[in-house]
Order: sequence, then structure tokens, then C-alpha cells
Amino acid sequence: MNGPRAEGLVALLAFGLTIPAANWLIGHAGTVCVPQGPCLIPVAPGIMAPSGVLMIGLALVLRDLVQRRLGLRWAWSAILAGTALSALLAPPALVMASAAAFLVSETADLAVYTPLQKRNLVLAVLASGVVGLMVDSLAFLWIAFGDLGYLPGQVLGKLWMILLALPFAAWLRRADARRGIQPA
Repeated sequence: MNGPRAEGLVALLAFGLTIPAANWLIGHAGTVCVPQGPCLIPVAPGIMAPSGVLMIGLALVLRDLVQRRLGLRWAWSAILAGTALSALLAPPALVMASAAAFLVSETADLAVYTPLQKRNLVLAVLASGVVGLMVDSLAFLWIAFGDLGYLPGQVLGKLWMILLALPFAAWLRRADARRGIQPA
């Protein structure tokens, strides 16, 4: 299988893998691991975040690619499956926060990305990613801890991944134009 559908299926698989990767990173990888807590990474001078934020930022971009290649139904299905997977893999104390934040943030990402994608893919990825990361960060922190003290680190960690993906989105837009591929 070649072409856009195969690319979409690869994006779907990668999207699904970001969820266990985020959960693994939080417990195992970071410059500092808090006993009985998350492993943290620096995201800016003096600002730390749980290492899983990198995968969540990537998930927001990959969901956009799933929608671009496979369509809106696949994107919704991926969000629902990702929500269930997030609930299954999250530490017991964070199941509700993890699943709820995933569901609302990916839905917000979809709502912003959908109307923008055909006009400007790069803007769609950036705008939907920023909305998604804000919703995810606010929802997760508030539901899990009732405190937004770690908001700067959550936002910056996810934003770095989205910004790193923008050159790929620009390349994809040009490649799609050359190949005559329209968004699904």
C-alpha cells in the first residue's frame, strides 16, 4: 500500500504510540525524577515539565496528519481510541485527568484544524496545536491537582514539539501540491 492512505495509517499508528510513550516517559526519563512522582525535563531556563509533554505535543500534530490523510471519521475514531488508551495506561491517580484532558484537547485541536487545513496547513497545525496544548494543560492540571502552578512548563514542552513539526507541515503542503493530493 502506497500513497496518502499508507501515510495516514503510519500517522495513526504513531499517534497511538504517543500515548504509551508519554506514560513511559513520565515515569522513566528526565533530568530529574521525583520520588513517587514524574520525571521532569527542562523546557526553558528555570522551567521544568513532566517529560511526557513532548509526546502530547507530538500527538496534537499527528492527529492533524491522520485527519489530513484519512479524513474526519478516522480522526474522531483516533481521538476516542486514544482517550480509552490514555485511561488504561495512566497511573491510577491520574486516569480521569489524563482521559478527560486527552478527549477535550484533541477535540479542540480538531475543531480549529478542520476549517483551516485547506487554506493553510502550516497555520492550521500551529493554531490547532496551540489551542490543543492550552486545553490539555489547563484540563489536566486542574482535574489532576486543582492547581495550575506547572502550566508554563506544560505549555512550553508541548509548544516545542509543535514548533519542531511546522517545517514538516510546510514540506507536506508543498509535496501534496506537487503530487496533486487534497486533504481527506
